Amino acid sequence: MKKKVILAYSGGLDTTVIIPWLQENYNYEVIAVCINVGQGKELDGLKERALASGASKFMVENIIDEFVEDYVWPTLKAGAVYEGKYLLGTSIARPVMAKRLVEISIREGAEAICHGATGKGNDQVRFELSIKALAPELKIIAPWRIWDIKSREDAIKYCKDRGIEIPMREENSYSRDRNLWHLSHEGLELENPSLEPMYDKLLQMSVSPENAPNEPTYIELEFEKGVPIKLNNKSLNGADIIAELNNIGGKNGIGIADVLENRIVGMKSRGIYETPGGTILYYAHEELERSCLDKQTFAYKQTLAVKFAELVYSGEWYTPLRESLSAFVDSTQKTVTGKVKLKLYKGNIIPVGTQSPYSLYNESIASFTTGDLYDHKDAEGFINLFGLPLKIRALMNQSIKKEN
Repeated sequence: MKKKVILAYSGGLDTTVIIPWLQENYNYEVIAVCINVGQGKELDGLKERALASGASKFMVENIIDEFVEDYVWPTLKAGAVYEGKYLLGTSIARPVMAKRLVEISIREGAEAICHGATGKGNDQVRFELSIKALAPELKIIAPWRIWDIKSREDAIKYCKDRGIEIPMREENSYSRDRNLWHLSHEGLELENPSLEPMYDKLLQMSVSPENAPNEPTYIELEFEKGVPIKLNNKSLNGADIIAELNNIGGKNGIGIADVLENRIVGMKSRGIYETPGGTILYYAHEELERSCLDKQTFAYKQTLAVKFAELVYSGEWYTPLRESLSAFVDSTQKTVTGKVKLKLYKGNIIPVGTQSPYSLYNESIASFTTGDLYDHKDAEGFINLFGLPLKIRALMNQSIKKEN
């Protein structure tokens, strides 16, 4: 009986090549598994393609709700943005995908998991760290670190030589990753950071800001303990909120990011990311936090968000530190409840109103009109104490000048 391998199958060029390659080099029975985290129409025709390429079995595992509830929302609540621009769309999907691949491997009695991540990429780290954390006994096969194929052009020729139909043309073979949260684009002319992206050819979820409507779109989001629960006063589950915001944000040119980022493996790479719904949610969530969190907590949470983003980006989801950071974040979110109104216009997000029962904004104190809780005269003593170090230093400098 042949030994089994579970292939993380996307139906793209790399995983299409991998099926015959595994059979030719390992004599494995290849079980192709597509993990559905919201790829949409990209799932069409995958079964036929996988079986035609030589897979013994094909299955689709729908984990969209788990992806949103257990991975996207914790990252959103943390406010995690990698290097100030990237909303971690691919990064947060990999640990949940790896988790399901491990579960299937155990169920099917497979001895190995195979992925199509390249030896220069981040995903090899993310998949393999997750697999090691969850099932250290499983073997991991990474063909891009082993085979003689050196480029996407080589991979296309490999398929053509074996009579295997490929799902893309050579002239349009961008490396893309899509899920419910985002769509990324890499490769071809994008590898030259001096070139402006050809957005009319590239974008699939969004329009460029100049092609967005001339009239603004107003929306209202409601959060409960940091998690979005309503859009425009309509209760929706997490996946539906993201999908609807992707549609609204995409039409208004929201969430297009051109990022030159530092990969885990040490090099810089350029990616174009479309995250319309996620960009809106991050903005709204932070606006609500500004109202509901005290100064120290808000500031410290921003510091924490940088580390949280680094952990997610580097595939370190299943680590004690990430779990501990999430516990802290959840504690901060107990009062992040309320509504945020936004205006979307040609790539911009503009806040137009925030309300919360836990808001720390007190109009009586903040108003220019003196309220019962604030006496202007109190400010003098505060400034004297707050400025005392500056005054002492100035007196010292004056004393030295006199001596000289």
